Amino acid sequence: MVEQAATAPAHFGITGSGLGHTPHAEGRVACVASGRAGELAARLDDPSFLAQCAARYTAVGFGVPGDSEVRSWRNSWPPVLRALVRAGLSDVWVYLEYGTPGGGRRLDVLLVGARPGGALGLVVVELKQWQSCRVLDAERVLRADGVVTAHPVFQVAAYRSFFRHWRPEEAPELDVRAVVLLHNATAEEAAVVRVGAGAVADIPVLSGADLAAPAEDLAGLLRCEGLSTPGVAEVRAFEGIRWEPSGRLLDHVGTILEGHSAFALVGDQQDAFVRIRAAAARYLPGRGVPAGRSGVEGRGGAGAVITVRGGPGSGKTALAVRLLGRLMLDHPAARPRFLTPSGTLRAHLLDAVSGHGAARELFPSITSLRSAARQAGALIIDEAQRVTRGGANGLPRNLAEVVGQVPLAVVFLDERQVIRPDEGITVEEIRDAARRLGRVHHHLELTGSFRCAGSAAYTAWVDDLLYGTPRPWRGQDTYQLGLATDPFELQRWVEQATGAGHSARITAGFCWLWTRHRPRGATTLPLDITIDTPAGPDTPARTWRAAWNAATALTHPDDGRPLAPHNQLWASHTGGHQQIGCVYTAQGLEYQHSGVIIGPDLTWTNGRWTAHPQQSRDETLRHLPADQYLRYALNIYRVLLTRGTHTTRIHSTDPHTHHHLTQLIKPR
Repeated sequence: MVEQAATAPAHFGITGSGLGHTPHAEGRVACVASGRAGELAARLDDPSFLAQCAARYTAVGFGVPGDSEVRSWRNSWPPVLRALVRAGLSDVWVYLEYGTPGGGRRLDVLLVGARPGGALGLVVVELKQWQSCRVLDAERVLRADGVVTAHPVFQVAAYRSFFRHWRPEEAPELDVRAVVLLHNATAEEAAVVRVGAGAVADIPVLSGADLAAPAEDLAGLLRCEGLSTPGVAEVRAFEGIRWEPSGRLLDHVGTILEGHSAFALVGDQQDAFVRIRAAAARYLPGRGVPAGRSGVEGRGGAGAVITVRGGPGSGKTALAVRLLGRLMLDHPAARPRFLTPSGTLRAHLLDAVSGHGAARELFPSITSLRSAARQAGALIIDEAQRVTRGGANGLPRNLAEVVGQVPLAVVFLDERQVIRPDEGITVEEIRDAARRLGRVHHHLELTGSFRCAGSAAYTAWVDDLLYGTPRPWRGQDTYQLGLATDPFELQRWVEQATGAGHSARITAGFCWLWTRHRPRGATTLPLDITIDTPAGPDTPARTWRAAWNAATALTHPDDGRPLAPHNQLWASHTGGHQQIGCVYTAQGLEYQHSGVIIGPDLTWTNGRWTAHPQQSRDETLRHLPADQYLRYALNIYRVLLTRGTHTTRIHSTDPHTHHHLTQLIKPR
């Protein structure tokens, strides 16, 4: 039973008056509601409670909750809160939808209690509404409705890992536990999900029947044994923890990134790496310096901003990732973070370090840029040209705050990869902002080409094709460039390359409808892309049909076998070659053989490129004037044409444009 103590009133976020908190927007805890378990349980019958939680969900930066999210709160919160009350745990402190710093994770329920000797006891609770499922492997389960989802035990273990690996030394000692609650499942159904061995064997999976156990047994089942009521001071101490990665975590992730073959550095990448490390040594504390605010204020003045500009394949991302790994090893007290507006690139980086569940917060969402700037002393921002504009002083507001706050910011960008009207930032704008804010500015250029078989000639040919005077491809080096008569030929080529063990993908301009949702249990994607091909000497007129890459991973409903990866992993995971990518899923990535379909939004007419925004299906672009759309269309196709490391083949749906390309690219 929990000891009785003076309680603080329930509150939303951290705005409650009982603990003397500052407003949530400036605080350190993001959640939709928090308070004593009994008080929150009593509010469940208040019709306004869920509405207030939904409003707080948006206010703290989680987004806008959908109907399914709110429905899950309505169905899942009552069983756990009422079980806590019946177990005599009415005064344990509860956070509903607790967000880790940086926005990396959102926990369903977090319980905080007191432990002897000043320690705090945390219990992470993962709530699932579903009943039966089939375990596919260590990381996935197949639900009864045919949806493949993360294994809840390993999911909650990753949350537990965060608290264990991000607690600073001066913070209260934490006893972190975890439990999965399938409140709609029977005891037999819950037993299927339990893991009886390894590092997660201590995480129980409870059923609805377990919640009906005698009251004296419930605290143990919920992993709350030994917890006493936390007082105001204990709750304040928990909320005041400045979470930061442990040296062990930084060493682990830094070593992974340092040794990853995809991030090897050569040429001017290595020179830039040395120069940036020298700046880091001046402005950041070295290994062995205690963490804390003094650890991120810099030793050589107010701070520095370094811009690194380079074209496609110049190695910006490889350099950025290697730099993150080195900063983790050399300057752990600076709490380095890596941010990118590209969700696709972020997904691949998380995939690269997926072996350590606590690493996710090292790669926060770009929407958490200001939060990351408050927590870190070194920020690496890749694909910065895609940061949304709209701030003061000619710079995106979030980026301006970073420049003025972080001791070392390294910003990677390519101004010719701006693909939306609400994006775009230049080196000159960053330089001017840095000077206004009293920051030292350094600029580096990456001029090499490490993607297209090291072919500077090919990248120059692409730039001439799109922005200058198109010229014939002479094929004077190792890069292979060709044309495909129709998309059927392109598809055969990609399938042959994939069958030979090579990575090959097709991308296209966003000129066809993209059906984002499909029926549950579907084993195929909608064939939204349709291109009519005229009859040839040996072929009849035909229509080529293909699917865009999957908005969510497509798996076989019977055995969970992967059929198509999530679109953010389309470029690298099995099955991606059978779907078509666009600029949003290809930017920042590469593959050996690249097929590109130039859609009807860009044609060669009367000796120049002409834009047709009405042919685009991109709602952010299709209503632009043609001359404004042209800039983005050229940039988009520049991205698509520079993804292949060995070969590019092109097909244009417009006959006149395709004829123009035949004058530039001779058959091999």
